Amino acid sequence: MKDISTDQQAFEVLTTLARKNHISLGSARVRRTSSRFCLGVEHGDYNGTELFGVGTDRFIWMAYRPTGSATYRLFSGNFPEDGVIEFQSGDTPAPQSAQISKTWARFPYGVDYILRKAGYRLRTGIEAVIIGNIPGGGMSRSASLTLNLILSILDANGIVEQDQLKIVDLAQAVENQYIGSPCGKLDQIMILFAKAGHGTHYIPQSRSIRYVPLGKASCDFRIMVLDTGTVRPGLEKSTYKVRRAECEQLVAMAKREGLPINCLADIKDQQLYQRIKDRFGQDYPHLVDRMTYIYQAQQRFYLMMEAWQKGDIDTVGSVFRQDGIGLRDLYKISGPELETMCDIARTVPGALGERMLGGGDKGAAGALVRSDAVDAVKEAVRIGYPRSRPDLADRYAVHVCKVVEGVKVFEGL
Repeated sequence: MKDISTDQQAFEVLTTLARKNHISLGSARVRRTSSRFCLGVEHGDYNGTELFGVGTDRFIWMAYRPTGSATYRLFSGNFPEDGVIEFQSGDTPAPQSAQISKTWARFPYGVDYILRKAGYRLRTGIEAVIIGNIPGGGMSRSASLTLNLILSILDANGIVEQDQLKIVDLAQAVENQYIGSPCGKLDQIMILFAKAGHGTHYIPQSRSIRYVPLGKASCDFRIMVLDTGTVRPGLEKSTYKVRRAECEQLVAMAKREGLPINCLADIKDQQLYQRIKDRFGQDYPHLVDRMTYIYQAQQRFYLMMEAWQKGDIDTVGSVFRQDGIGLRDLYKISGPELETMCDIARTVPGALGERMLGGGDKGAAGALVRSDAVDAVKEAVRIGYPRSRPDLADRYAVHVCKVVEGVKVFEGL
């Protein structure tokens, strides 16, 4: 399939796929959902930290219309080998069953299952064709797809959910409860609320969203996503699951000692941090390392947001780089291919900061780069990555992204 870089190209592909697979898109709408780029705190969502990130211009496009019955008929141009997925609302495979483990259909199955479980009255299914250009691993393709399906199915049923954070909860439930992926809410929040020219600040204590405009003094910069060409297993099979359990283990031990925390984000002052380190550092040094990354990332968080608001992208990049070192050395969630990409980018003047993205192990790294250095980073990766990782020489990719809104709807193809 040809590369898709514009809405019009996506519409043409959707039209062709619909015709080939006998899916009717008369009076269809197209919903476009973005990817995301987390600026902080990566792996902070399930640890209770505040979050900050942006939507990026790699998308999933879904053309859909109501079927007028309980039937769903969906085709994904990214997974054509699965053919047309057809099922009846309420008649889905059991959650986390072997039947769903190797098909993208687990997402529409899961959305129907979770929406009905949450009490939504679904009177109609949808016919839909989907295409996307979000690379796997690091840019939240699964969250984008899940949100697109939820919003589109609710729309087809004439349901308007006023509480947008409930949409986030539903999307997380699809992955946690139905698919079995232990994801947090970072991805869904950063996509659903993304706004062009702004960063999205999520405050978990009040479940509130605040938009932080990018300062006018900002240099011209780009977000670069450095896809290593590796295939990351689902979060349920990765180090992500282990790290989440380790963080929960340390919190539980601290609470048994009478320390006043409910999550690692509660450790914000030096005295409390030192008490926990002194108590558990000798017997559980790896758990203290996980805590140290979260503690230090929170200390940097407001510096990074303030710099964003001022347009000081050099400082934003510096914090991004420091977080990457913490993720590598303390949280130990990165991987060798990811660090190869980071090492290459770091050598280029104008690369302001780089680190692994997403769940970890495999997938993609990311970098904040001055616009006039983008070509130099591309060239450095072109030369350096195949030399370091010859087995992936034909599989890696570099994506240059801009900050965009997270959700957009088009009337018709």
